[in-house]
Amino acid sequence: MTRPVLNAGFTLSLLMGALVVSPLAQALTVLPSPPELSNKAYVLMDYDSGQILASYNPDMKLPPASLTKMMTSYIVEQNLISGKIKETDQVRMNESAWCRGTSSESCMYVPLNSSASMLDMLRGIIIQSGNDASKAVAEHLAGNEGAFAEIMNGEAKRIGMTNTHFMNATGLPMEGHYSSALDMAKLARVIIHDSSRYYPIYSEKEFTYNNIKQGNRNALLYTDPSVDGLKTGHTDEAGYCLVSSSKRGSMRLISSIFGTASMNERAAQSRALLNWGFSNFETTTLKPANQSLATTPVWFGKADTVSVGLQDALTLTLPRGQADQIKTQLQLLPELRAPIQKGQIIGKLIATLDGKAMMEKPLVALQPVEEAGFFARLLDHIKLFFGKFMK
Repeated sequence: MTRPVLNAGFTLSLLMGALVVSPLAQALTVLPSPPELSNKAYVLMDYDSGQILASYNPDMKLPPASLTKMMTSYIVEQNLISGKIKETDQVRMNESAWCRGTSSESCMYVPLNSSASMLDMLRGIIIQSGNDASKAVAEHLAGNEGAFAEIMNGEAKRIGMTNTHFMNATGLPMEGHYSSALDMAKLARVIIHDSSRYYPIYSEKEFTYNNIKQGNRNALLYTDPSVDGLKTGHTDEAGYCLVSSSKRGSMRLISSIFGTASMNERAAQSRALLNWGFSNFETTTLKPANQSLATTPVWFGKADTVSVGLQDALTLTLPRGQADQIKTQLQLLPELRAPIQKGQIIGKLIATLDGKAMMEKPLVALQPVEEAGFFARLLDHIKLFFGKFMK
């Protein structure tokens, strides 16, 4: 049995712009331990904050099997959203990508030398875990699978997947192809945030192509209505893997599990981990976005002050009942001078627990301040000069 680890620290949030500088170790010591799970590695992450609620071997480099296809689908989705490709674009099934109908790999079963739309290929990757669809879109977008793997690795670096290296678009075993439970949780978080237009595909239970209906292998989709993604994986080397996401009320959690012994185990362990997280934590918005938290003086401007607030809400996931113990303080830049742009960073908000800094978020100007005319600026120069002299 693996030994679960309470991982009270926060991570750098790529999406929400939050820098967390200290763990909630003291608060978490009163929590029940996570369930004991028999696997190679796991992570339970809060979506909003990026906080890791529990983990075991989170950074261990392991074969990700078809979890790899999360990056393949993400790249397709981002190309669709940017307009570089269209849903109706036809993707050819070359012999190098074609599935020959064996039972040894997952396939969408697009006939050789025929074409399918990019949107159908995306569904084939996500729902049917099609190796043929993954290879075909890799060739369509990059010319060959090796070149596409370079794009995958570039995206992994950008996202902060520090223990990941891709060699192919499918996850078929290959030397130098690896990822980690934490990295796949990070990728899931980015998919949910960046690919919201296509994220509902991850919850679709079946997809029919070429008169072949195949069901989604994520068993949680059939048993837990709060689960809406993401991806399964399996090879003999990797074992049974599952990255799943569940939203209950305003709180969303992501679980990432590598190396269980069976399909039933990966579902049961994911379910146990998610249930533990929802039972013991709650997501709280401590300060809303775009609301004035203070005003600060402005020199040389047409306005004497500017309102200060958060561009993104201050949201923390905490042990239940702990939210009222979090305190916040503002630190603003001195001698703020016009012109000031709306959204310009002019300070930071610090959240503390028992006097220890937990999280920092940038404070921004909520409206612009134009520079004043010559005589008004001259008067402010005089005020500043004599103000410093009097000190």
